[in-house]
Amino acid sequence: IGLDRLNCADLAPADVPGERIVLDGRVLDGDGVPVPDAVIEIWQANSFGKYDHPEDRQDKPTHTGFKGYGRVATDDEGRFCFRTIKPGPVPGPRGSTQAPHLVVSVFMRGLLKRLVTRMYFPGDAEQAHDPILTRVVPERRATLVAKEGSANKGSLRWDIILQGPQETVFFDF
Repeated sequence: IGLDRLNCADLAPADVPGERIVLDGRVLDGDGVPVPDAVIEIWQANSFGKYDHPEDRQDKPTHTGFKGYGRVATDDEGRFCFRTIKPGPVPGPRGSTQAPHLVVSVFMRGLLKRLVTRMYFPGDAEQAHDPILTRVVPERRATLVAKEGSANKGSLRWDIILQGPQETVFFDF
């Protein structure tokens, strides 16, 4: 109640430059049961690698129609979907560059603190040098990388698994 005005599944109108993507997935508990009452929030840079935030002082193009922020509730089957563009690489710590990614927060019943993770794009060579992703043990990195969807070009699939052997990597911030 009162949060509906913050919901946004479409981050980039048609005139925003960039590669169009549709990200869909599910939030699942440790037994593979869908979580029907989670809220998924994403933050991202634009296709040039600039955030729509006053603290991003990079000399890169912006676009007034691009939000860089989205929020949706999961449905009864734990599904969520965002329509956006692939972000560009952004600056990282100590002069490094971060591979294109989405910052993802998960809010749900029973959590006193949100879960924070990232979603990376399949086949992106820049991941090999990403200062955050390379801190994750190699056998767990796949939980942070979306898979090509079956629908059409730009379709991505990424599930958030809350517990168990295939648990998505979450970060403490």
